[in-house]
Amino acid sequence: MKCLSYQKVRLLLRHCAHRSFLRPGKELHAVLTTSGLKKAPRSYLSNALFQFYASSGEMVTAQKLFDEIPLSEKDNVDWTTLLSSFSRYGLLVNSMKLFVEMRRKRVEIDDVSVVCLFGVCAKLEDLGFAQQGHGVAVKMGVLTSVKVCNALMDMYGKCGLVSEVKRIFEELEEKSVVSWTVVLDTVVKWEGLERGREVFHEMPERNAVAWTVMVAGYLGAGFTREVLELLAEMVFRCGHGLNFVTLCSMLSACAQSGNLVVGRWVHVYALKKEMMMGEEASYDDVMVGTALVDMYAKCGNIDSSMNVFRLMRKRNVVTWNALFSGLAMHGKGRMVIDMFPQMIREVKPDDLTFTAVLSACSHSGIVDEGWRCFHSLRFYGLEPKVDHYACMVDLLGRAGLIEEAEILMREMPVPPNEVVLGSLLGSCSVHGKVEIAERIKRELIQMSPGNTEYQILMSNMYVAEGRSDIADGLRGSLRKRGIRKIPGLSSIYVNDSVHRFSSGDRSHPRTKEIYLKLNEVIERIRSAGYVPDVSGLVSHSEGDLEEKEQALCCHSEKLAVCFGLLETKPSTPLLVFKNLRICRDCHSAMKIVSKVYDREIIIRDRNRFHQFKGGSCSCSDYW
Repeated sequence: MKCLSYQKVRLLLRHCAHRSFLRPGKELHAVLTTSGLKKAPRSYLSNALFQFYASSGEMVTAQKLFDEIPLSEKDNVDWTTLLSSFSRYGLLVNSMKLFVEMRRKRVEIDDVSVVCLFGVCAKLEDLGFAQQGHGVAVKMGVLTSVKVCNALMDMYGKCGLVSEVKRIFEELEEKSVVSWTVVLDTVVKWEGLERGREVFHEMPERNAVAWTVMVAGYLGAGFTREVLELLAEMVFRCGHGLNFVTLCSMLSACAQSGNLVVGRWVHVYALKKEMMMGEEASYDDVMVGTALVDMYAKCGNIDSSMNVFRLMRKRNVVTWNALFSGLAMHGKGRMVIDMFPQMIREVKPDDLTFTAVLSACSHSGIVDEGWRCFHSLRFYGLEPKVDHYACMVDLLGRAGLIEEAEILMREMPVPPNEVVLGSLLGSCSVHGKVEIAERIKRELIQMSPGNTEYQILMSNMYVAEGRSDIADGLRGSLRKRGIRKIPGLSSIYVNDSVHRFSSGDRSHPRTKEIYLKLNEVIERIRSAGYVPDVSGLVSHSEGDLEEKEQALCCHSEKLAVCFGLLETKPSTPLLVFKNLRICRDCHSAMKIVSKVYDREIIIRDRNRFHQFKGGSCSCSDYW
């Protein structure tokens, strides 16, 4: 080590940072502190070590080393490195605070710093701070840079200021393909696919990102056929191969939209590309494999998710987290608990790992294992965070241990947020704990006075308790204030396109056939023992039992399933996506439908998957 010059040490650290060689870099740091090189100029090695740790994502150590460098010896590169590293590793607020400090200490603001700032504002959708940054960019004279203007347009696009994006674009003397792509992304998001398609055709040049924007837009709208046509044109006619970034982006869009058809197409493409690239597993392969695990799980095919996971030659903690989260959504908590020891032999768990494991315990009612997992956080060098407490409160509440859940919530090191309180309120509703629910509701209303969900939940509890007068008054008060319940929406993919339904929907072109099928379905499942559950419906003077039952029969998921029964062959599984939690009545009905019609029905509601088959549900009526 003594024969190494300062320049060589610096080069080695840069090499470790560039190749993400964290352990060798740390070992080099350790040797430096005990070797003859420790007599080197402090700023020289401090800067080199700081750059290494910042590039490697070790932000606590990087911040410490940065603070140790005297202000007079910090150059613009040091400040910008810390700024961009904070942004890259998700410490967005830290980035904003650092930018303010740079201005206060009169550090030179260059185009790299401004681009980084606009990227942070775009992620946070913080328009106020972004506009201040825009002013700084004007004063510094960096808006002559196309990169800065592109970042500025992207930020305004993320914040929904379409006119501002178009104004900046029109004023650009040089419009790069990136500039066009930013405009395209903004237009697709805020003005719709039709207008986006016009911009797409106007583009003098299209890169892979522009194609991906269009593909993601059509995926979100449920146009499977158009997506496949776009992919074919992109890959086979225009020669834009899908790299790991575009593959992951498309798989993420498939996961969000639930489009398994396109997800499988992308999977096949990735497999063919892997065969052409060779055998050795790379970081890119891990990223794509992880995206596939996540996509299959969120599209309702947990078996394919497991198969992809098992076939991956290399896995990281993100891969394991994706699998555990998927298994949790599908109610396979015991499998997560059984696999956890295998994981810790392979990788070190992080905060998200424990959130996924605790969520799996919650969805499966595994209380003892959940407590053990929660108490083991510190063993792995982690402090329990709000998300971990939220999972434990949810786990205890679902299991009926409402008082224990509230005690844990009150013992949290920080005040409970809306997620924690909302979870406990939901548990109170399931287990009829009205007094505790009223206490929780008051706190929730203070946090989010415009949220109807909690007040609707309370009115349902009052109805179940036989206190319909209070429920009527509560809902009447909401109506007077102009507050409406969030409508239930369900989507189903049939014949390469998505069909969406709301409760009582009559807008579908085949409404008449759907309602005839609905009448048939209700009649058949009544004969098989179905009894509408009207306990959660508020009574009205003009309403009667028959009207209540009719309202239940027209819930969005029932309409979606009836359309699926009409349009698909016998024994074909039906996959439905719902924006709200499935109600007790629909849950009971779907179990009987799956048996009477010999169909597997998978419904992804806001919280998890329900796989109905042969008259039972994968959640074992625990949701």
